[in-house]
Amino acid sequence: MGTSSKNKKKSPSRSVRKPQYLSAQRTKPDTRLLDAEKFLLPTYKRQPVVMTHGRGAYIYDTTGKKYLDFLGGIAVNVLGHVHPRIVRVIRREAARAIHFSNLYHNAYQGPLARKLAGWSGMDRVFFSNSGTEAIDGAMKLARLFGRKADEAPGTTAKKHRFLALENSFHGRTFGAISVTSTEKYRLPFAPVVPGAEFVRFNDVADLEAKFDDTVCGILLETIQGEGGIYPISEAFWNRARSLASQHGALLIADEIQCGLGRTGRFFGYQKFSSNPDIVLIAKPLAAGLPLGAILTTEDVASRVSPGMHGTTFGGGPLACAVALEFLNIVEDEELLENIRLRGAELREGLTKLAAKFGFIREIRGEGLMIGVELSSEGAPFVSEAMRRGLLINCTHDFTLRLLPPFVITRAQVREFLGLFELVLAITPKQASASDSGKSANPESVALAAVR
Repeated sequence: MGTSSKNKKKSPSRSVRKPQYLSAQRTKPDTRLLDAEKFLLPTYKRQPVVMTHGRGAYIYDTTGKKYLDFLGGIAVNVLGHVHPRIVRVIRREAARAIHFSNLYHNAYQGPLARKLAGWSGMDRVFFSNSGTEAIDGAMKLARLFGRKADEAPGTTAKKHRFLALENSFHGRTFGAISVTSTEKYRLPFAPVVPGAEFVRFNDVADLEAKFDDTVCGILLETIQGEGGIYPISEAFWNRARSLASQHGALLIADEIQCGLGRTGRFFGYQKFSSNPDIVLIAKPLAAGLPLGAILTTEDVASRVSPGMHGTTFGGGPLACAVALEFLNIVEDEELLENIRLRGAELREGLTKLAAKFGFIREIRGEGLMIGVELSSEGAPFVSEAMRRGLLINCTHDFTLRLLPPFVITRAQVREFLGLFELVLAITPKQASASDSGKSANPESVALAAVR
């Protein structure tokens, strides 16, 4: 009996060309995506997919597609997803109290501050809601610290200038963009907070030329994240420390992305011999709940009095309980050691891939904060990776950024390297074919860092 035309339409060769998860999205538009398109401010260029849940190092979307998460919510989900101890604390505290106010103590702010002081070598803590709020608060502290007793409030103090680095990113609020050198974040909102100047990255001579007695603070990302995963050199850190001390300015370490274990140390600056005056943290602090913090010395804290700074939501009992549990998990599960081991395995595998693919220019970073710089734009590689069930992103146009969770396993490192090799092999061929008109490449989307 002959094969009918109806059966021919169901042949395997035809069904392979349109994966089920893509067909489902095209045949039945997701009303949640339509609502987002119509009602949200267009601040992000999102992929047209709705993520529904996660478990460990994996995320799932509405079609059931599984993704290996090597972005971690941009350095936030360091325990992966649905860690049982975090879930247990959230359930417990949500049943007790989510918010009081900072007019009263709660059971977790003090113990969390004590723990952070122990990890960091700092003395005092202020809790914010986010990293960018911590940046703004640190800038206020630097101005306050620099103002002399005989300089009247409301006047411009002699020490009012900030130094930051070229290629820097410190956040989205008004103070933070003022010390963010990347022009696309800063210039549309000019004039920004006056008094900021940018120093060439790791250029000690330029630092010395721009540092004087009018500087109240210098802000450094110990490893630049959004700027492309560039670590501060020891020589630059040491000179910044000595100049800040010499001129009575504050050395402010932005550890929002690289801190709290990401490098295989509690903080990135701990590889150096000297401490900053202020440390800023956020991202992983409360395991996905919004919480940031300013850590500082007793000397700086002594300039603060009630009413000078504050927050409605920062340091609430739910977020602080979760943050305290996160820090305990890092210690109990010896995650710093896992970060160092898995990071070494990743770099070893990436080095082998770099020898195979000539368009990999450099591999940078520490621990589980790694940048793979390419000689071509990274966005098509991000799109191809997502198509194959791997989440990464591109920063500074040419650098693929890897921020896997601290709980990543050796097997998952091997899984990543296998997927990544496929992405590296296929994407240039697709781009070449697209340029010649033979095929169409999926829309390239690079996810932006948020803070």
